[in-house]
Amino acid sequence: MSKEAVHTAQAAAHPAATATPADAGDAGYSKDLKHRHVNMIAIGGAIGTGLFLGAGGRLHSAGPALALAYLVCGIFAFFVVRALGELVLYRPSSGSFVSYAREFLGEKGAYVAGWMYFLNWSTTGIADITAIALYTHYWSLFTPIPQWVLALIALAVVLAVNLISVKIFGEMEFWFSIVKVATLVAFMLIGIFLLATQHEVGGHTPGLSMVTDHGGVFPHGVMPVVLVMQGVIFAYAALELVGVAAGETSEPEKVVPRAVNSIMWRVGLFYVGSVVLLALLLPGSVYSGDQSPFVTVLSKIGVPAAGDVMNLVVLTAAMSSLNSGLYSTGRILRSMAMAGSAPKFTRVMSRTQVPYGGILLTCGICVLGVGLNYLMPSQAFEIVLNVASLGIISTWVIIMICHLVFVRRAKAGLVTRPHFRLPGSPVTEIATVAFLLACLGMMWNDPEVGRKTLLLIPLIAVLLVAGWFAVRRRVAQNAEYEVTQ
Repeated sequence: MSKEAVHTAQAAAHPAATATPADAGDAGYSKDLKHRHVNMIAIGGAIGTGLFLGAGGRLHSAGPALALAYLVCGIFAFFVVRALGELVLYRPSSGSFVSYAREFLGEKGAYVAGWMYFLNWSTTGIADITAIALYTHYWSLFTPIPQWVLALIALAVVLAVNLISVKIFGEMEFWFSIVKVATLVAFMLIGIFLLATQHEVGGHTPGLSMVTDHGGVFPHGVMPVVLVMQGVIFAYAALELVGVAAGETSEPEKVVPRAVNSIMWRVGLFYVGSVVLLALLLPGSVYSGDQSPFVTVLSKIGVPAAGDVMNLVVLTAAMSSLNSGLYSTGRILRSMAMAGSAPKFTRVMSRTQVPYGGILLTCGICVLGVGLNYLMPSQAFEIVLNVASLGIISTWVIIMICHLVFVRRAKAGLVTRPHFRLPGSPVTEIATVAFLLACLGMMWNDPEVGRKTLLLIPLIAVLLVAGWFAVRRRVAQNAEYEVTQ
């Protein structure tokens, strides 16, 4: 691909971007995502499997204090997305933070950012298909079907839909998000009604007594709340999709600020509000990790069909998350492949402008997750959730470091910051990085899963170093080729 073609493609995306370094991975995409698509992708990123399935087990272990964990993590997640939003307005790119890491940290930074993000979403995909299988087992009709078979079917369906076009992806995420938001609003209205009328829920009278009579806000102490932090971070893991989607919209300067700014109140309303309601409706000990807490509540109010409907919705949420993971990794891997740091086949695009090579690679890893569901069906979700946390924490740290370098260059007069900015720089970036690294360290206090996950870091580091030595010559050749064109 010639450099001229790259500049032409980038100019089509954002006229002001022609003066900034072109990313070869941005060429060839359609601009079919509208404002409503990106806005709902942002909502979908903020409402996913981490809330619908993960909140049950966390409520059981941490109690009502889980709402505080969601609030604190949500604030730092907002800082990350706000920083990414500023970088997007500086230069929209489908390669998103990998493209920015390439510009501000060099090719090695882009390599680490891309592959850690791939680790995040490939393992998140495993968590999603595991969740889908668990949700489906809620109905007795599907109980005889092995969990791994249901996981494989879900993966095949989402793969088929994702390969059609970005417009179909956008429409799917739009309607998935509409369903999720409408259902959460409906649940919250039901919860408020149950509280106001003191209607019994599974033999318990809802209200503050559900907290005060069952150990208070911290029924098991502070440590369980600390331990769930890395899982809560995972719950927000898809928020950075706004940055990837911005590369396929025609007006990122209008769309992105609105989508990013609306994330904060959504976090407060949907995450914190939902967890507070759940804690007031039933004791934390009633919830469990193998059933959505929303299903638990609705099944106990005497309307069995309500639990069925809610289960169908959370099944949709898991499908949405899996769909988003395939979408984002396809774009990220293509950006890397154009620079030489990912396999060549991940750069190929279909006639409908879908980077199907990267999507198929992610699916290949998810197939390994089907095997995990076969071997360890009861532990599959928690295992991959912790590994995914390593990926998302590293990705967010890299985004904040990129933003720090970006601001430093802006102060030196080398680049121009847009009006949409991350407030409090550089304190905000440093505080966010410190918090994310602290969440990583907290995993050591969990000997069952967390500590074993941390012990994977040296292995991941070795694999990254070995991989870099394998691709560095190709990366250098690609860079030299772009310079000479």
